Amino acid sequence: MKKVLLYLFLSVFSYPLIAQAQVLMSGTINGHEWVDLGLSVMWATCNVGASRPSDYGGYYAWGETRPKSSYDWSNCFDCLDSKGRKWGTYKVGGQIQITPSSGHDTARENWGGTWRMPTDAEFGELCDKCEWTCATSRGGHNGYVVTGPNGNSIFLPAAGWRRGADSGGVGEFGGYWSSALGSSLSGRYLSFDKGYHSACYKSLRRDGLSVRPVTE
Repeated sequence: MKKVLLYLFLSVFSYPLIAQAQVLMSGTINGHEWVDLGLSVMWATCNVGASRPSDYGGYYAWGETRPKSSYDWSNCFDCLDSKGRKWGTYKVGGQIQITPSSGHDTARENWGGTWRMPTDAEFGELCDKCEWTCATSRGGHNGYVVTGPNGNSIFLPAAGWRRGADSGGVGEFGGYWSSALGSSLSGRYLSFDKGYHSACYKSLRRDGLSVRPVTE
């Protein structure tokens, strides 16, 4: 009888803790949902500019906070000579990381709260510690389902890129900016195609790529 009472006591009083643990696996900040993948940060379920996880969302040059009709050196943030040769704030020998409070963090400026752009290391975690599964026609778009060590997952659509007024790689390629500078000309980003995924790539800062926010 004592064992039965002890079991009932533990069941009743441990239930709130179990329920709380389940709730903390996901949540919302400023109306945008996050998921705990079992990594060092929580990942948003949507791209900036998207209303559903499968939507492409907006395309942003590195350090910029709004989409635009053409992605060129002449209208690229921080470029001083319209040819990508001279830079203001972000350059080798200067600042090499976008901080959330800088006014140049695409995630923070669009979503507010504690949202921010991922770092290189956080993209590295996503590549090295998660299982990547190629998915076709998820909500009408191709991409990857990325499953964390705890079994939770997010979907990264293959939104392609923008350069000048042109687009490319839509449905085949995914490029997601990190907050890190790659060189004075480039930003670092997560890249994936049907056969690979890597956090080690650099793209010209003028290019329009996707942004997937994170939060602590």
